[in-house]
Amino acid sequence: MDKKVIIEMCNNISKNTLIETLSIKFTDIGEDFVKAKMPVNKSVHQPDGILHGGATAALAETVGSTAAFVLLKRKDIIVRGIEISTNHLKSISQGEITAIAKPVNLGRTIQLWEIKITDQEGQLISISKLTTYTRIKKKWWKFFLYDLNLKKIITKKIKRWRAL
Repeated sequence: MDKKVIIEMCNNISKNTLIETLSIKFTDIGEDFVKAKMPVNKSVHQPDGILHGGATAALAETVGSTAAFVLLKRKDIIVRGIEISTNHLKSISQGEITAIAKPVNLGRTIQLWEIKITDQEGQLISISKLTTYTRIKKKWWKFFLYDLNLKKIITKKIKRWRAL
């Protein structure tokens, strides 16, 4: 699939989410990385006027989880971030930050990502490690049928118990 189409899909799927709230925009995708940017302004500040660490961590998890989905090149998976650690190295109060996620290890179900976050001058602001878990999407209707069958069994047992 064309790189521009993938970037557009990543940005479009982000509507009405935290990603949109933080104004995160995906800007580039390569064979081994995903890149996004986020503006730094009052909406992502902590009370003393600098970039909030939680916003930085949200950017890191967004880019890392997206990298897992895009770079693993499977449409039938669900990706979940299961652990993140972020070290903040420099504060920033305005401008734009860029996050680049690259794989450290790509296991079948567990992946480790390194996400470097830099300012507009290329200075390292934060570095994050993200562990993602991927699994194959399950067919929803199998669970629905199971639940209906389970409900029938429980209802029959309750009726028998009440009859005693």
